[in-house]
Amino acid sequence: MLYQGSCHCGAINFRFSGEEIKSGLRCNCSLCERKGAVMTTYTVPPEEMEIIAEDDTLGKYEFDSKTAKHYFCKKCGIYTFHQTLRKPGQYRVNLGCIKGIAASTMPYEIFDGASL
Repeated sequence: MLYQGSCHCGAINFRFSGEEIKSGLRCNCSLCERKGAVMTTYTVPPEEMEIIAEDDTLGKYEFDSKTAKHYFCKKCGIYTFHQTLRKPGQYRVNLGCIKGIAASTMPYEIFDGASL
């Protein structure tokens, strides 16, 4: 399926191909616990992820090993997607940013990122 999404203000848009989204994933690491987002259960390969961002609006946050890269909009502050620690270069997407997905009512599993 083809999915499209954006940040709140629309400065960052993206699309990717992936299997049908029926559930989500939440992580309990120190960063994800604070942002509280529900993400895709699968990772999206970089060749399947198209990112269109207005000039200088795509922010990036890295910590610890700097392998995981957490992206957000510098205008509205919304976390849109990140490149993962366990599969470097692969993306997980914030389901709340995807058009047509009701992330707040979707079932989700917990990933124990706090123990990594």
